[in-house]
Amino acid sequence: MISGIMDTKQTLDSLSALGHEGRLAVFRLLVRHAPEGLNAGEIATALNFRANTLSANLTVLANAGLIAGEREGRHIRYRADLDCMRELMGFLLEDCCGGSPEICRPILDEITCRC
Repeated sequence: MISGIMDTKQTLDSLSALGHEGRLAVFRLLVRHAPEGLNAGEIATALNFRANTLSANLTVLANAGLIAGEREGRHIRYRADLDCMRELMGFLLEDCCGGSPEICRPILDEITCRC
């Protein structure tokens, strides 16, 4: 992101990365395990992915800025970039409701964390 503001190209890259069933599953799994994340083996086991399939999906998600990997010895721990996710949601909802916040309330209620 540039100065915390998502632009159209970055939005398209993110949406394109998430527009694949496997990558969407990986991203959602990592969001559920935020902020700790998971190592690649844990992701592969949880989603029943082969290593090469998972590697390709992780690369696309990382290139889109949706996840980041950090080496821990022989393993890499992957984490969802929640700031990027917030920026994506913000970009998509930026012009929502033409200044009438009551129209957006159902959308905001739906995406509010239920933690």
